[in-house]
Parts: sequence; structure tokens; C-alpha cells
Amino acid sequence: MAELQLLDIGPLDLDGGSTLPVTLAYRTWGRLNAARDNAVVVCHSLTGDADAATWWAPLIGAGKALDPDRHFIVCANLIGSCYGSTGPVSPRPDSGRAWQADFPDISVRDNVRAQQRLLRELGVARVELTIGGSLGGMLALEWAVLDPTVRRVVLVATSHAHSAWCIAWSEAQRQAITADPDWQGGFYAPDRPPAAGLAAARMMAMLSYRNPASFEERFGRTLQPAQPGIVTAPLENGEAKPLFAVQSYLHHQGSKLVERFDANSYIRLTRMANTHDVGAGRGGAEKVLASLEQDVLVVGITTDVLFPLAEQRTLARLLPKGTLRVLDSPHGHDAFLLEADRLEHLIRRWLGEPRPAAAHSTSSFSCAST
Repeated sequence: MAELQLLDIGPLDLDGGSTLPVTLAYRTWGRLNAARDNAVVVCHSLTGDADAATWWAPLIGAGKALDPDRHFIVCANLIGSCYGSTGPVSPRPDSGRAWQADFPDISVRDNVRAQQRLLRELGVARVELTIGGSLGGMLALEWAVLDPTVRRVVLVATSHAHSAWCIAWSEAQRQAITADPDWQGGFYAPDRPPAAGLAAARMMAMLSYRNPASFEERFGRTLQPAQPGIVTAPLENGEAKPLFAVQSYLHHQGSKLVERFDANSYIRLTRMANTHDVGAGRGGAEKVLASLEQDVLVVGITTDVLFPLAEQRTLARLLPKGTLRVLDSPHGHDAFLLEADRLEHLIRRWLGEPRPAAAHSTSSFSCAST
């Protein structure tokens, strides 16, 4: 496993108007070549971290789409997260106490500018590829806008701007967190976080990451014994009622996130995603996307209810050198992680293909049979 490293990149002027001293946590795989132009930037999603070789293992390795024998692969933890980069759990320079709810709002562009500083410090002269899924795809796209020398871009299950639908899901999740009595205005005790609220937020999120058909196929109306820690109505004999399997699954997912993630970070990062709009302040998305000269692979998922395939079709259409590929999967939005082996095959094929003779292609390719 690549070692987690920390780099102080100094004060960063944020889009919101404040200045934040930033440390980035990052990992690298492979080596920078003599021309310093073989860098690949992998951007993680909402609650992800810098260890891309773990959560996207099928994509990274010898002979794979992202090959450390050929590429210098870099993945940095997002500002605002809780996995090493500066965020709400970090100490404030003026007091030494954690920022918590005082942590400033950050944007996708803020994060990309920070990553650009990181790559300069690492000696990178030119980025070969930026790649990411979901929130990570927003960063990969913003990289292409802020650095026209980026050669190629892969955008998976993402869009050029966060939709009203996505914003609504995020707001409902934030309200669940802030309604928890332990929220305390965002200044909660480290040993008493708003666990119930964060767990409920994660349960909501899981509904948007999958889809009705996948839940029906996996869980149906199957019942199972009540699990410890899950409150259910008692039966007449005083024993807990059985749970539907899907209830147990959601409670498990909520508990897992509570164990590893910070509620203030969750709120800041969902706000960051909500503000994503590649055309904001630049004359609109059509103008910005039409100006991009990079070869861009846009991957949509047939059953994604959070970022519907129509959004990727639009994105690919607006890009002069955009190519759409479709991942046919029953798993919804999370297919970009759950079916990473098939995604890797799709990406590797695209990387080996010459750019289409036409200025832009939106042909779709299903890798369902692989």
C-alpha cells in the first residue's frame, strides 16, 4: 500500500472569500517519468479517501487502465474531509481547537487549485489524465477547465452541474444530522457526535446510490431476527420484532459511516457538491464545455437514479471531443464502485482507442457481457 503523506501547501484563497491554511493528505503509486508528464490524478467521492488502490482496486495495478509501471498516480484527500487533509476536525491556527462548524465552505474549484499546488510540489509538469466518479468526476472535470494542458479526462456517473434532485437529497441528509440533539450547532463533543443523525443521513444516501429494482432483487420482503442496537417495536411477549432484511442493511450502512466519518465533514462536502456548476461565473456550461480541447470519456450507468444517464448524454454532447460509454448495470449509482472491474475494461479500451475522426462522439458501448 502506498504510504499516506502530508504536505502543507500554504494559505489558499477560497471562492467564498476567506483564506485557509491547507495541508493535503495524499498517496502516490508509480514514478514520475523524465518528461514529468505521466501523472494521473484520481479524485475520490463524497466519503472516500486518498487510498484509491483500495476502493478502486480493479483500476489500479500492472496491466490495468491506471498502471504504476507507466503512470505516476496521485490521489489527494479532499479539503473538508476527515482523512488527513485540512477539515472540520483539524485544529484552528488561532486556538488549536478543532474548527468544527466554523470550518469555511469550500468548493470543487478550491480543491482542484489545492491539488494543482500539490502536483507542482511533486514535480509534475503536465497531467496525462484526470479521472473520478460522482463527486470525484466533478473534480476531474474542473481540472480540465483550470488546466488546459491536461491531456485526457474520464468522468464517471457525474454531471456538469449538481441538479435540483441531487441538492434535495443532500439537504434532506443535512437536516437529519442537524436535527440530532447531539448536533449542538456543530460544536459537539468528540465522544458524543450526532451519531443517529449521521446514520440516518447515510441511510438516505444509500437509497439514492442504488435503485428500486436492485433492492427488490436483493432483499424483497425477507425477514431476519432483530439486530442488537436496532430499536424495533416489541411483541406481546417482550421480544423485538424481526426486521426486514433491507432495514437491517440500512442500519448497518449507517453504523459503518458513523464509525469512520465526521458529521461536520459530511455537511461541508455535500454543500461543496451542491455548489458544483462548471459554467458558474464563466458564461454558462455550454460555453465552458465547448472550449475544452481534451479527449473526454463520459461514462453513464443505465440504472443510476442520482445522476441519470441523460445527464451524461448531455455532458458528452456538449464536449467537442466527448465520447459517451454506457455501463449497463443493475446496481445504480454505486456501480462505479461495485462493478469497477467492468468499468476498468471499458476505460482501458477507450485509452487504447484513437480519438474518433468526428469532432465528437456519443455512441454508447455496453460492457454488460464482459
